[in-house]
Amino acid sequence: MISINRYRLKALAKTNKNAKRTERLLSDLDRLIGTILLGNNLVNIFAASVATILATKLWGEESVVWVSLGLTFVVLIFAETTPKTFAAKNPEKVALLTSIAIELFVKLFKPFVWIIAQITAVILTSLGVKKQYKNDGITSEELKMVVNEAKPVIASNYQKMLLNIIDLEQVKVEDIMILRNELISIDINKPDEFLRQLKHIQHTRLLTYDTSSDNITGVLHMRDIVNLYAKGNFNVKNALALIRMPYFIPEGTSLAHQIEHFKTQGRRLGLVVDEYGEVRGAIALEDILEEIVGQFTSNQNENIDEIIKQKDGSYLVDPKVSIRELNLLLQLNLSVAKAKTLNGLILETLQSIPKHDVSVKIDNILIDVVQISEQTIRLVKLTKL
Repeated sequence: MISINRYRLKALAKTNKNAKRTERLLSDLDRLIGTILLGNNLVNIFAASVATILATKLWGEESVVWVSLGLTFVVLIFAETTPKTFAAKNPEKVALLTSIAIELFVKLFKPFVWIIAQITAVILTSLGVKKQYKNDGITSEELKMVVNEAKPVIASNYQKMLLNIIDLEQVKVEDIMILRNELISIDINKPDEFLRQLKHIQHTRLLTYDTSSDNITGVLHMRDIVNLYAKGNFNVKNALALIRMPYFIPEGTSLAHQIEHFKTQGRRLGLVVDEYGEVRGAIALEDILEEIVGQFTSNQNENIDEIIKQKDGSYLVDPKVSIRELNLLLQLNLSVAKAKTLNGLILETLQSIPKHDVSVKIDNILIDVVQISEQTIRLVKLTKL
């Protein structure tokens, strides 16, 4: 009963009466165990008493010790070890088969089990032990273990996807967002610049702002611009009329919740803002999907540019790369608790902006600052120790 797979049992209970009965018995574990222990002890004590009486009558009082030893051996082999080991190895078969008899005994012994439970509760309370109800809910870590142990059943690529889906609740939007300084935006008050950007932009969406880059007015979708061209109606005025209101996402939102928000809002792009309403970055639906299935866009080329392996086994890395992406690509375990990019992690460790080439050791990674320009780290060399 205790060894049976609860999830397998739940599936069987939909069509199997014995499985449904077993599930019902396991729903009140205290009563089930109480009944089994009561029956088990009752039978054992009764058997010992009968054996003692028979031994005394047949061979005298001197034989009681030998009969007790013999009975202990018989009970251990034939009533305890062998049947319980068999049942533990075949829980589904035994539990479903015996559920009818056990349910009968549960009903029969119910008053006695209740009395014993009350006496036990009084004793435990007097000793300062409070009754605690165990939560049968499965945690995310336990669910990961289940998925990891399902290798023969689930293909490795699907297994990885399932693990990534479980992690969506733990990962926040700021962990995978495109940082504010990397976003391409344009001033709607500069028509010439606006047209120039439209000719050279390689992205599907463009942020627009009014006078100040902090005053973002909306998002312009390139497919809308293409439609204007196709209809022969393209001009700056018509293009500006296509700007959509920005969709803001508060920091700390988990990817699991955000993918649902994208669905309900009918959006594919959102701007991540901090508690003061300042834009910190942007996140697209595709970014969340890549967290689940891995990269499937041309962004892979960008990863090659950001992380270049050297002949000596080290890596030249653009410090703007996110720590999460770096961990994934190089199989590292750098912390993302305080900093989201490699540049931020270096500055957090040094507590200052390096004035010249320096080296810093973080965990088992040696990071050499190779290039600094305008108070900004431009290039680092990363070596696994």
